[in-house]
Amino acid sequence: MKSIDIYTDGACSGNPGPGGYGIVLMYKGNRKELSQGYKCTTNNRMEMLAVIKSLEALKEPCKVNLYSDSRYVINSVTKGWVYKWKKNNWKKNKTENALNVDLWIIMLELLDKHDVNFIWVKGHADNIENERCDFLARQAIEKGNLLIDENYKK
Repeated sequence: MKSIDIYTDGACSGNPGPGGYGIVLMYKGNRKELSQGYKCTTNNRMEMLAVIKSLEALKEPCKVNLYSDSRYVINSVTKGWVYKWKKNNWKKNKTENALNVDLWIIMLELLDKHDVNFIWVKGHADNIENERCDFLARQAIEKGNLLIDENYKK
């Protein structure tokens, strides 16, 4: 299995508001950067979409060290919250629905395909690759050509 390092970040101008994601994929000295902006979304959705798009970019199952500053994404997976939500028909508890179910479903399928080790990095703390992802996400918002986040509901 190939081993790859991935950095991801999501950003929003307002929350909700225009948003974007940035991704840096690194494999054996090679580097690929991806980004995209959306007209109206949330920061958490962009953090999740960054992870999804990075894993979708892999052409075969890989061993991945995935770095993110999103405690929402990392804790939901590593602490098993998302698996409990899924088991409980996407309910966080008896009265509260889980959010971003559309993206969680996609992400869980990708996590079944790849061996992903989630690593939290502090945002805006001089981690060069995390800062690059933040730049890419913000640049994607600013440059326009924004897509519609079809499943985002205000």
